[in-house]
Amino acid sequence: MLTKKKQLLFQKQAEIAKAIAHPLRIAIVDFLKDGEQCVCDIAEYVGSERSNVSRHLAVMVKAGVLECRKEGLKVIYKLKTPCILDFFSCTAECLKQQLKDTEKLLSAL
Repeated sequence: MLTKKKQLLFQKQAEIAKAIAHPLRIAIVDFLKDGEQCVCDIAEYVGSERSNVSRHLAVMVKAGVLECRKEGLKVIYKLKTPCILDFFSCTAECLKQQLKDTEKLLSAL
């Protein structure tokens, strides 16, 4: 049986997963892998309006994926825990395996 602590842990992990579970947010995390960036550069990179990007950034800050600081009029964001990139490496491996499985299935036809 799951303990209350384990349930809470899984709930918190799900919150983090939900906070990055959007293509634009994944693109933002990928962009921030090389270091901190201002919201203006992030918006330009992902090709979206600053207001839309700011909403996505706020979700990830609230979940503890990103942190931010003010620099004059600019807001600068960075990965709070860069190990989040390990998750994306893992998903890439899952996609490669799916492709192999599909190729095997198709070759059997």
